[in-house]
Amino acid sequence: MTPSSLPLQPWPLRMLLQRVDHEWRTRRQIFSLAGRRFFRPDPAVDVGWELDGVRAATPVGPAAGPHTQLAQNIALGWLAGARSFELKTVQVLDELEIPRPCIDMETVGYNVEWSQELPLPLSLREYVKAWVLLAVLRRWEPLQEVLGEPGDHFFELSVGYDLPGVQSEAVGALIAGLRDARVMIDELRAEIGGPFAHLRDVPIPSRIVRTATISTFHGCPPDQVETIVRHLMTAHGLDVTVKLNPTLLGLTKVREILHDRLGYRDIALSPEAFAQDMQFDQALEMIARLQEFAGRSGRRFGIKLTNTLVVENRRGVMPGKQMYLSGPPLHVLAVTLLDRLCAALPGVLRLGPATEAPVPVAFSAGIDKDNLVDAVALGLGPVTICSDLLRPGGYGRMAQGLRKLVRHLKDNCLGDLAALRGQVHRQAQAAGHRDAVAAYADRLSGAEGADRYGTAGGWKPPRHLDHDLQVFDCVACTNCVTVCPNNAFFSVPTPPGSGLDAREQYFVLAELCNDCGNCTTFCPESGSPQRIKPRLYTQPEVWRTRGREGFLLNQGDQGVEIQGEPALARRLEQMLTPENLPWLRG
Repeated sequence: MTPSSLPLQPWPLRMLLQRVDHEWRTRRQIFSLAGRRFFRPDPAVDVGWELDGVRAATPVGPAAGPHTQLAQNIALGWLAGARSFELKTVQVLDELEIPRPCIDMETVGYNVEWSQELPLPLSLREYVKAWVLLAVLRRWEPLQEVLGEPGDHFFELSVGYDLPGVQSEAVGALIAGLRDARVMIDELRAEIGGPFAHLRDVPIPSRIVRTATISTFHGCPPDQVETIVRHLMTAHGLDVTVKLNPTLLGLTKVREILHDRLGYRDIALSPEAFAQDMQFDQALEMIARLQEFAGRSGRRFGIKLTNTLVVENRRGVMPGKQMYLSGPPLHVLAVTLLDRLCAALPGVLRLGPATEAPVPVAFSAGIDKDNLVDAVALGLGPVTICSDLLRPGGYGRMAQGLRKLVRHLKDNCLGDLAALRGQVHRQAQAAGHRDAVAAYADRLSGAEGADRYGTAGGWKPPRHLDHDLQVFDCVACTNCVTVCPNNAFFSVPTPPGSGLDAREQYFVLAELCNDCGNCTTFCPESGSPQRIKPRLYTQPEVWRTRGREGFLLNQGDQGVEIQGEPALARRLEQMLTPENLPWLRG
C-alpha cells in the first residue's frame, strides 16, 4: 500500500488542536462530543483504580478496537471518563485487507475486523500523538474549568497473534518506541501552537506503556502463548495480561447458554474454533506456570476475559464465512467463565477483597453503561468497553456509566471502590454464595440474565423511516456522528437563505472514514451516510488516489476553496466557511 491508499489518513496534531479550540469556542464541544457529556469527577467519592503502583482515576476505558486506533478517538474516550486505554491490537501483518462493512451492531454485535489498519510506524506515531494530545488537554485551562482534576491515565499495548510476529523487528521497534517515546514527543511538540502554545513544554512522560495484553485470537497457537508472555517480560520489561477466549467453556456449555438459556438459536457456533483454541485445563496450567515465572522475573502476570466469540456468518451483512460475536450474550459467557476460573483457582485471582492474590483480572465482554457498576464491584479492572460505544450516544455512554457508578457509591455511603467491593462480597457470602463472582454468575444464569441479556431483552433493530437519505437535509438525529468510532462525521448549522430545512447539515471527513458501516446501521433513513453525505478531503494526494470522489478543501486567500462537482461545490461554499473549518489553516 502507498501512504495515500491507506483506509485511514490520520490528521496532524496541529489540525486536531485547531479543531479542539474552534469547536470549544463556538459550540462548547470537542470532536463533536458536547461538553455536557464529558465526565467530571465528584470529589465526594473516589472511583480511582490502582494496581501495583499503576493508578487510573477511573476503572474504565475503551477496549482494543476501533476506539483506540486514532488520536482523536482516544481523546474522545478521555473526555468521557476513560482513564485506561487498551491500544488497538498490533501485529506484524500491517497491510491487512479488512472486509467492508466490518461492524454489524444492529442487535447483538458482530464484527470482522482484526488489528490495526495502519502500518506499524504510523500506529506508533498515532499512539504517541494521542499521549501528547491528552497531556495538552489535561492542562488546557478552558477544559480544567469543566473537568476539574481529571486524574491519571495509562496506555496499554495489545499485541498478537503468534510468536514470530511478536518477536519480529517491526513489532519490537513499535514496543521500543512506546517504552521510550522521547524523540517523537519532542517532534510533536513543534505542532503545539496557537491557543496551546504556552503548553508546548508541558511535562510529558517518555514511557507510554508498561503493560501488554496478548490477544489469544485469530489463530494464535495455544502452545505459543506462554513463550510470547516470557518474551515480552524478559526482552521488553513489560507486565503481561493474557486475554482468554470464551471457548474455554467448551462447545456444549456455550451452546447451552446461547441457544437454550438466552434464546439466540440463530447464532451458529464454529466447532473448529473450540477444537483449535486452548482448553480449560491447559489454561489453568498456563496460569500457574506464568504466575510463577512472573514472580521470579519481577513482573506482573494477569488475565483478561474475554476475546469475542467466533461464530458462523449467516446474517448476510458483512462478507466472509466467520464473524466475531460481542455485546450482551458475550457478557454472560465471560461471567460464567470467570466463575469457573474462580472455583478452580482459589486464592489466585485478585478479585473482591482478595487484594493480595497474585493474578489480577481485567474484563471486556458486553460491558455497557448499565452493568458497569456490577463489573467494577467484583474487583475486575480495568474494565474496558467496545460494543456499547458503537450505539447511539457513542463515547458519551461511558460517561453515563461512570455517573451511575458515582451515584451508586454515594447512595450507599461508600467512599471508594474498595468499599464497594467489600460490601458486595459480604452481601454475597451472607446470601450463601462463595463470593461476589459466584453471586453475579448465579443471577445471570436465571431469569434476570435471560431478561437482560437474552433475546427477550429488547435487542431490536434500530428504527427506520420510509424515506431515502439525501445529500442535504435529513432528520438530524446525530446518530452518524455519535456511532462513528473514528469521529469521521461532523455537522455545521444550516446557513440562513440556503433553502434547506434541517437545523444542521452533516459531512464526512473522508480521510477518517474506513467504511465500517456502523452509521448505515443506525441511520433512520434508507442509505449509507458515509457515501451519501458530502465526503470532504484535506489531502490532495489522498483525494486523487480515491478518484477525486467527494470534495477537496483548501484554505485560499478568499476563503475555503472547494474542488469537486461544481454545482454541489457552490452549495458547500455557503456552509463550509473559514469560520467553520479553522483546521484548514496553517
